Amino acid sequence: MDRVKLNDNLDVSRIVYGMWRLGDDADTSPAQVQAKIEACLEQGVTTMDQADIYGGYQAEALLGDCFAQAPALRDKLEIITKCDIVAPAGRYSDARVKYYDTSAAHIEASINHSLALMKIEHIDLLLIHRPDPFMDHHETGAALDRAVTSGKVGAIGVSNFKPHDWSLLQSATKTPLVTNQIEISVMAHEAFTNGDLAFHQQMGVRPMAWSPLSGGALFEQGNKHTQEIRYGMGRIAAQRGIGVDSLAIAWLLAHPAGIIPVMGTNSLDRIKRFHEATSTTLDRQTWFEIYTLALGREVA
Repeated sequence: MDRVKLNDNLDVSRIVYGMWRLGDDADTSPAQVQAKIEACLEQGVTTMDQADIYGGYQAEALLGDCFAQAPALRDKLEIITKCDIVAPAGRYSDARVKYYDTSAAHIEASINHSLALMKIEHIDLLLIHRPDPFMDHHETGAALDRAVTSGKVGAIGVSNFKPHDWSLLQSATKTPLVTNQIEISVMAHEAFTNGDLAFHQQMGVRPMAWSPLSGGALFEQGNKHTQEIRYGMGRIAAQRGIGVDSLAIAWLLAHPAGIIPVMGTNSLDRIKRFHEATSTTLDRQTWFEIYTLALGREVA
């Protein structure tokens, strides 16, 4: 699988494995988590995506339990994690309201929590998870710079930021932001036209796509538009001998912005087929054929 260079010190796999559903699996044992990671590594998927809030603040600990049983895995991987969402769950169960915290104290505490829970000494990429309307960008930027100079964090980025949010934070951060993880899929295609992708494409920044299979909505029954999309994509996928899920990812990979899909699944079978998307090429007309299905109409 191809590699993507985010900066001089960090490159990631062309597809990232998202671990937000680790705690939803019937089997959350270290052996099962290791089996998922090994299935990724067999295809060259080396980048694991975490967040402190995943699994009610439990998913990082599940990965840490795996590393405790198989410590050699850590050196084969790049670890992404995120912070700033505080929800009334887990270690924040006493919070009165869900909120965002980009204060220096919270960022530092979150980094230390993540390192301890995952049983690692270094986070390869730290993302601010959601734009904080109460953010002091000077304080947040300085905290992120300190995290990098301390050696606890290798690179920094954001998630769900609009271009103006990105520009505000970058204006107060000496360390370059290297990615923005946003929702992009056949079912959530607004980023192609609302300026989000255009901004990063102009900046030469590779965006990551969370929920690239629409959180499974692409495969739900009962919605006429979804069924039409799935039927049309099924015909295209069958011509290539792949599944609709692989075609949906290939559609993102084909875009010149260099989108990096973050795949979240507990199915070992689906994990083992990640590579199908990277071996499938789409010409311009096929890309627009799928886009037309997504829109439910032809382009203007």
